[in-house]
Order: sequence, then structure tokens, then C-alpha cells
Amino acid sequence: MKNPIDNFWKLKLEDVKESLESNNFEVFIADNATEASKIVLENIIPAIDIKRISWGGSMTFVETGLYDNLKDQKNFEVLDTYDKSLSDDEKTQLRREALLTDFFITGTNAITEDGYLVNLDMIGNRVGALTFGPKNVLVLTGRNKIVPDIESAMERIKDFVAPANVMRLDMKTPCIKTGVCSECKSSARICNTWTITQKSFPKKRIKIVLINKDLGL
Repeated sequence: MKNPIDNFWKLKLEDVKESLESNNFEVFIADNATEASKIVLENIIPAIDIKRISWGGSMTFVETGLYDNLKDQKNFEVLDTYDKSLSDDEKTQLRREALLTDFFITGTNAITEDGYLVNLDMIGNRVGALTFGPKNVLVLTGRNKIVPDIESAMERIKDFVAPANVMRLDMKTPCIKTGVCSECKSSARICNTWTITQKSFPKKRIKIVLINKDLGL
């Protein structure tokens, strides 16, 4: 068989797509970041009446090029929570307003093979939006986020995602030095709120683009 790894992931993503759809998510599969961007711009966004758009922290969102494409859009109001010119208070206020947008874009820390989203957040705006608020939520995720079950998802997040994110953001927590979670009490702790999203409510409110590449953390 030619390209066995590629064939394996195509089958895996189709299985995960079926599981997610059985849990009322709307799901798309993209071969790469460029195709993911095209799906969002040409299929997902045109199907929604968007007046305001915003996003939560997501490396994958940036890696697809969608952030650069959308941040200066004139077709709708953009609440750019990544804007480095904003003060911390201004960012916090914008994050609150983002929970009332028509379209919110984010990533996920893990997806289980039976179609659950598992996330751990510092501030809570990302998991808050997944749970309630924005009329539509888009989750962009690489294949590397797929895990067998909830226990594996939590292990992935605590053992890899959280320490790696701390290092990426240069946060002052113990795991930046050890690479291991110590359930710290640091004021800079990024592990504050867990969510497990078993189903999308209403149906298809949460849209997921599964990307057949390793993206994000």
C-alpha cells in the first residue's frame, strides 16, 4: 500500500467525524491547513448570518492563516482579542463581549474517538464560548488532538498541553522548569476550568474542522 500513514489517518478522521456527528456536531475534514481555511471561508461562513465575530486562543487558528484573513474583514464587526495594542483590561472586556458574537472561533485540547471535546482553560473565555453564548462556534483541530477516551484526553492535557503552553507563553509556573504538572497554586496557573462537551446544543451550533495534519499543541 502506498502512503499507509496517510491512509490510516483518513480512515481515523472519518471514524471520528461519524462519532462527532452522532453527538450533533457539524463536521468537516480538510487535508491540510490551506484546505481548512478554504472550507471556513467558502462553506461555513457564507452559510451563517454574521454581524460580529471573535475568537479564543488557538494556535491552529493562526496556523491556518484564518486569523490574518479575518482580523481586518469589513463584512462584519471583528472583536480582535489578539490585538497586542490593547491593555489587559481592554482584552478582558473584549473577551466578555466575544461571548455574545454570532461566530466564535477556537481550538480544542483533545477530541475522543467517541466524539467528545475535552478542554482545560485558564481564563475561561474559550470553554465559556463552547458551552454557551455565541450563536455559532467553530473548532479547528489537527489530527494530533485525537485520543482514545476522556482519561487519555486529560492525561494529554496535563502531561503535555499545559506544560508546553506555559513554555510557549513564558508563564511563571513550576512546570515551565520541570515539564511536569505539580498541581501548583501559582497565580499564573493556566489549569483552572475543565469542560467535557459531549454534544452540541443546539444541533450543529458547534462546527468542527478536522485537519489531517499535526497542528497546534
